[in-house]
Amino acid sequence: MTQYVYRFGGGVDDGGKNGVTGDKTLLGGKGANLDGMAAIGLPVPPGFTITTEMCTRYYADGETYPDSLRDEVANGIAHIEGVTGNGFGSTDNPLLVSVRSGARVSMPGMMDTVLNLGLNDDTVEALARVSGDERFAWDSYRRFIQMYSDVVLGLDHSRFEDALEIIKEDNGYYLDTELGADQWRALVGEYKRLVEEEWGKPFPQDVHEQLWGAISAVFGSWQSERAKVYRRLNAIPGEWGTAVNVQAMVFGNMGDTSATGVAFTRNPADGTRAYYGEYLINAQGEDVVAGIRTPQYLTKAAREEANAKPLSMEEAMPETYGELARVFDLLETHYRDMQDIEFTVERGKLWMLQTRSGKRTAKAALKMAVDMAQEGLITEEEAVARVEASALDQLLHPTLDPDAARDVLTKGLPASPGAASGIIVFDADTAEKRANAGDDVILVRIETSPEDIHGMHAAKGILTARGGMTSHAAVVARGMGRPCVSGAGSISIDNAAKMMRIGNRELPEGTIITIDGASGEVMAGEVPTVQPELAGDFGTLMAWADKVRRLKVRTNAETPADCRTAREFGAEGIGLCRTEHMFFDAARITAVRQMILAEDEAGRRAALAKLLPEQRKDFTQIFEVMAGLPVTIRLLDPPLHEFLPHQEHEFADVAAATGVSVDQLKRRANELHEFNPMLGHRGCRLGVTYPEIYEMQARAIFEAALDVQKASGEAPIPEVMIPLVATAREFDLMKAVVDKTAEAVFAERGERIGYLVGTMIELPRAALMAGDIAKSAEFFSFGTNDLTQTTLGVSRDDAGRFLVQYVDKGIFATDPFVSIDVEGVGQLIEIAAERGRATRPAIKLGICGEHGGDPASIAFCEATDLDYVSASPYRVPIARLAAAQAALKSRKS
Repeated sequence: MTQYVYRFGGGVDDGGKNGVTGDKTLLGGKGANLDGMAAIGLPVPPGFTITTEMCTRYYADGETYPDSLRDEVANGIAHIEGVTGNGFGSTDNPLLVSVRSGARVSMPGMMDTVLNLGLNDDTVEALARVSGDERFAWDSYRRFIQMYSDVVLGLDHSRFEDALEIIKEDNGYYLDTELGADQWRALVGEYKRLVEEEWGKPFPQDVHEQLWGAISAVFGSWQSERAKVYRRLNAIPGEWGTAVNVQAMVFGNMGDTSATGVAFTRNPADGTRAYYGEYLINAQGEDVVAGIRTPQYLTKAAREEANAKPLSMEEAMPETYGELARVFDLLETHYRDMQDIEFTVERGKLWMLQTRSGKRTAKAALKMAVDMAQEGLITEEEAVARVEASALDQLLHPTLDPDAARDVLTKGLPASPGAASGIIVFDADTAEKRANAGDDVILVRIETSPEDIHGMHAAKGILTARGGMTSHAAVVARGMGRPCVSGAGSISIDNAAKMMRIGNRELPEGTIITIDGASGEVMAGEVPTVQPELAGDFGTLMAWADKVRRLKVRTNAETPADCRTAREFGAEGIGLCRTEHMFFDAARITAVRQMILAEDEAGRRAALAKLLPEQRKDFTQIFEVMAGLPVTIRLLDPPLHEFLPHQEHEFADVAAATGVSVDQLKRRANELHEFNPMLGHRGCRLGVTYPEIYEMQARAIFEAALDVQKASGEAPIPEVMIPLVATAREFDLMKAVVDKTAEAVFAERGERIGYLVGTMIELPRAALMAGDIAKSAEFFSFGTNDLTQTTLGVSRDDAGRFLVQYVDKGIFATDPFVSIDVEGVGQLIEIAAERGRATRPAIKLGICGEHGGDPASIAFCEATDLDYVSASPYRVPIARLAAAQAALKSRKS
């Protein structure tokens, strides 16, 4: 029979007996660490843990319990009674317990807790007699009723708060601690009346009914809306469940020799090695965490720094503080990490209620990891594993001043980190114009397209009403290092009136707003930001990471500025240079449109001749920055409709350049119209139809490479990528164009350069036919954005409307455009890698979709033995760290 209850404390250690001490998967984080503290002899109130497995079964069985659990819980209560000498429900010496949650990873504030359970109209009188403190007993009873009514009965807690405020006002009191036994007794009566009025039944007096109500409430809170949102934001699987911890109560509200507090063994904000925390005399834990009373500082140094008057714990309770400090050091050494600790002092005796690895800012995480390694507490490899890779985003971009006031208008998706303020503009041309005039600009669009690229580059930040985490706006913004909030569905944009509406608020063009790409918040006015500080610890940790990682890390970049940024962040080449972004420059777009709208090859070649020197200059600048490193250049990929003119003056410009009438151009544009252009005439299909396009681009690549080799003496390593290939024949035709052009350029220049020709695997058929394609292809780069779209049949720009529900309902574990769908898309990648290597053992394999900056996807790439990942410039450090962590994990397995 499965064991669902594990006892701890008082010399009993079921975890140790069964070999599960410290097993957070089974006991949850809180239960595992309570068991661990008890095992090393720290003063832990006795208790028991109901496992996470029970939570999973509870939901699988329709929110019911097996009969065996009743007996196990009864044995757990008997254990606590035996250690404490108190009886659960006893009217002589009553036992009170706390009932707390405890998931395997910390979810602060997301789930429920009930304290002082076991009080009723009889046991409260007994508690008053035993403690010799009637005020304490009735204070504890009112706390229990208030908390139980909220957490278990689901009653409106504000009515209880109102009743408390009324009794304080009636007596002329300001603090809860000023109320005496008679006032608390009266308040208990009022609370019981409220319960019966709201619930329709008297407050439960049976302590066992109370206990099972609390256990069910804690399990129930695992599926609360706030817990679901937290799990979704932090990629915590719903099937993990929570444990329930039942423990003997100890009381910090038994007078001036009692206290409660929360502390960290190091500063969680900046990582400095100093105790950090707060405490309250004559209080219970929720008084500190809920802000019911203003707490006091733990240490004298912190009090003096804040210029506060109330004595610190170090000063008010020096002996107990000294004992606590010794426990801090013991726990940090034992768990080899900064600890977040809850403690209670009951009439001078210290009790430890919780320890866990504390939440910390990215800045603090970095400092602590490096410091602990240098102190010898952990190894360099452990330091690398300690820092959450995705948290590095906080260090690489400006962030909002945490102390600044915020007027939040709405919230969208946190598509690209960083924060920015500026005036609203609604089109790319205006964004560029206003930015050139010296204004900070936020580009606001329903959705962006490649033709907005100049405005996106000019803007300080980007806000869209539509689109998901991998929409055009999100992808491009991350590549540029611009903050972006996408999919802010409550925004209504009236482009004609130059107006944005959010609810009943109207914000015309020129209004200042602030966006936070880390939280998705959109705020009125300018909110101050804090610039990142990349101290020496960053470089130290990155160097340690580079020692252990196997995967190479490249960048997705197509401008010299992005290339330089990526190199500064440690990129080892370019994994994706999107050439289409180069064509939207105002000086080129007319020639591009002339090429597209031309009726014959001669017309196209005439336009391409104008583009060749511009393309050559583009590649020359990139090769100069990335000299000596591989540069993968994707030949023209997007559907032609993205380049077509839309407005009358645009047709007039092309007509003037070509000598063709506007009416003829409009007819030609109509001929090129596609119903579903993302699955239409794009990618290599353009090259098959119009090989002169790829011929021009290949010539520009090789001429630029030879120019840079001649000027610098350091040869670039071009890798020419043919996009959207579905068949080996398509690839062979396009490779022939590239090779023929290369030979022509080499013959003209009298010198050669090494290069590769490969393809982007972004269609399921290409993955399945990888063995045939690899006969000619020298590398595969998995375009996971499109491969996810084509495998799932889901548009990444529209999926944000329903993917949240898909994740909540467990259809997908995470958004497949954020983290690779390992079961589906991942299997295609594995098949392509296996078949490609079977044909060409030395074939180079990498990914260049947005997943290249996602730590979970990087772990998959490590497991699949790919050669590199490619990420946007500001995600290169994340990829380097995640690649190192994936390598360390693979060694262990």
